Amino acid sequence: MEKTKLSDATDEGIRQIDTRATSVNLFSKLMHYAGIYAVALMFLLIGIVLQGLGIINSFLTTQNLLNILDAVSMLGIVAVGMAFVTYSGQYADLSVPTTMALTGIVAVQMLKYGFFPALIAAVAAGLVVGIINAVAVGKYKANPIIWTLAVNYVTLGVIRLVWVNKQIYPDMIAKTQRASDLFDSIYRLRFFNKIALPLLMLVVLVFILNFIMKKTKYGMQLKMTGAAQKAAKFSGINTERVIGTAFIICALTATVAGLTITSLSRVGAWYNGTGYDFKAVTAIVIGGMTLAGGRGSIVGVLGGVLIIGLMNNIMTLLGVGTFSQDMIRGFIFILVVGINAKSLRSMGRDDA
Repeated sequence: MEKTKLSDATDEGIRQIDTRATSVNLFSKLMHYAGIYAVALMFLLIGIVLQGLGIINSFLTTQNLLNILDAVSMLGIVAVGMAFVTYSGQYADLSVPTTMALTGIVAVQMLKYGFFPALIAAVAAGLVVGIINAVAVGKYKANPIIWTLAVNYVTLGVIRLVWVNKQIYPDMIAKTQRASDLFDSIYRLRFFNKIALPLLMLVVLVFILNFIMKKTKYGMQLKMTGAAQKAAKFSGINTERVIGTAFIICALTATVAGLTITSLSRVGAWYNGTGYDFKAVTAIVIGGMTLAGGRGSIVGVLGGVLIIGLMNNIMTLLGVGTFSQDMIRGFIFILVVGINAKSLRSMGRDDA
């Protein structure tokens, strides 16, 4: 009888350890099942209401919605790759902007030998940057923020030194019109005269990278490394290889984005890619992936990218200036992250 009472008391004590108040309301359920896409839907509804009130025009049109997707396709390509670095517990890769610029300018320079040699040269350049980061951060445990920021400045210096701070143009470098046209089509090719190639590339990357992160042995190791690197190492996981591979994946997606933005601007220049590192981090955090590592998903990151696209489009249609957009965007980012965290806590899932 005493043992039974002691057991009951112990069980009661365990049940009382977690004193957090939880409440499962409609909003919490929506955030739980729809995640960040519930917030994206909210911004979509805001745009519809503003159009209905006559405050903005042409928001809910096929062309405008396609414009939103086109605008965020390059950011999405960068973000889904950088998400692997974040997921591994290494915060972010700040060398992404100059990786984009370098691969784009290398591709333009190599167009003199043809379109496909230009693509191969661009991928090789991106791999070099990725491998350097992989070895430094993965093997030698360099601080990821300081190291990749340093690589960013070194790469920028190399670009300006080799190309003497000049812009180079595909149609002037390419020996044939076909090579120039093929490079131009990286951004401008449309399927069914509607769907842009970069958007299709983003969709393909989301499917592939989400599968790798959630359904493969490497993805499981990546999650364990991001959540508890020392414990992962003690369990036999080669954390150096896992982290290094994450930086290589990030460099490859930055290469794809670099080729795309260079095709869009029709110029190879050092400034292509500027700001994409912090934009990608913002999309990753808004999408529910924690900077501490080990939590989140590629699907969530895509939701964060869509939110950024909707916000930018609505503010542009409202005639909001660039500086004001930055300020408003900052407030909204804080609000979105806070709402998401509060929703998780209300359901007792703040550690999920």
